[in-house]
Amino acid sequence: MEWVENTLSTRRGTLLIGGGAALLAAILLLVYLKNYRSNVDASNATVSVLVAKNLIQKGAPGNIVATDQQYQVTGIRQKELQTGAITDPSTLRGLVAAHDIYPGQQFTLADFVAASPGALQTNLAGNQRAISVPIDSAHGLGGQISPDDHVDVYVGLNQSGAGGSHPVIKLMMENALVLRTAATGAPAGTVVLRGNGKQTAALAFASDNGKIWLVLRPASGARPEGVGLMDTSVLLGMRPVH
Repeated sequence: MEWVENTLSTRRGTLLIGGGAALLAAILLLVYLKNYRSNVDASNATVSVLVAKNLIQKGAPGNIVATDQQYQVTGIRQKELQTGAITDPSTLRGLVAAHDIYPGQQFTLADFVAASPGALQTNLAGNQRAISVPIDSAHGLGGQISPDDHVDVYVGLNQSGAGGSHPVIKLMMENALVLRTAATGAPAGTVVLRGNGKQTAALAFASDNGKIWLVLRPASGARPEGVGLMDTSVLLGMRPVH
């Protein structure tokens, strides 16, 4: 009788252990399935990243890429997200493209490097161009202008007419941005200005065939003057020719 009771007790203990093991296995399976579903959900979750809208060439300034919106914000699944993917356009400030970036390509930190201090490219976009203009200190405000100043550019030429040639001065560019001076990296006796393609072509012609004057504009609140063609008639009290 005692042997039977011991056998039954042993069997009950075995059943309890087996039931506990089964319960533990079920709990572990539920935890695994929950973690698996969480991982699947996480890998399928989307993250908003910056993707190139057009070809961005090597050396393109990040601030220009950002302000010109040469990117689009696209939702990318977490498992397709590239390492170092850029999600905030402000990250591009002070950077330049390290290589060509193609349309549809995610922006990553590896695609951009720090811009060289004072790089001209960081100030150019679209039809803007930089041109180095030879100019002497008297006509170019030597030592009085600095990068980020704005100037008006006048050109003096000899104009041919029925009575022969006579000197004229004309406003050629308003509000030109100074990019560099001799004190900040431009070759001695030159200043680097920014203009559009047509303006820089005119500046090149004027530099070779006339005399250029730089006139400093107020730092803020500057108003257009509408100055026309200036010749000897101005000295005689006549209105300038427009």
